[in-house]
Amino acid sequence: MHHYYIVYKPFQVMSQFSSTEGKRTLKDFFPVPGDCYPVGRLDFDSEGLLILTNDAALNNRLLNPQFAHEREYWVQVEGAITPAAIRQLEAGVTIAVDGKPYRTRPAVAGIFEAPPPVPDRHPPIRYRAQIPTSWIRVVLREGKNRQVRKMTAKAGFPTLRLIRRRIERVDLEGLAPGEMKTMTQQQLYSLLFAERNQ
Repeated sequence: MHHYYIVYKPFQVMSQFSSTEGKRTLKDFFPVPGDCYPVGRLDFDSEGLLILTNDAALNNRLLNPQFAHEREYWVQVEGAITPAAIRQLEAGVTIAVDGKPYRTRPAVAGIFEAPPPVPDRHPPIRYRAQIPTSWIRVVLREGKNRQVRKMTAKAGFPTLRLIRRRIERVDLEGLAPGEMKTMTQQQLYSLLFAERNQ
């Protein structure tokens, strides 16, 4: 029997169920069957949406680059980000992937005029009065290691906080860090793949 869970991974939690380093893991928050694993991952210092399942076909389809599914990130960056930097993120920047230069695919990016409604982070971002911060949204159709952080740094605005808000039409709406929602296969597949089936 397949199981499907949408979870909000908190900050400083590993995207796995076992830890060899004494760090908190998904096991500390989400009581799911032992054969369920995250589809993809989020860095230890990133937050947000993960899908937990024992459906190997779903895992393969979501991680296969040929399907190029959307991932939306809400990102707090250091500095007052400029429209020029946003255009740079959208057009693609060259980052290092596995030690080699890689040109990111075209993306969608925009600036939040006011900070988006996000939960407090524990511990919080270190506040520095003399340095402003900005919130942006970035939508990618690829997922290289630490890609968003590398992209904003390349554009001159280092990432302070990174939240994956959605994958296709599956989002964090109604979930707080450490919370989980159970879904059926039909519910989840319709949100992930319905528009791709024509």
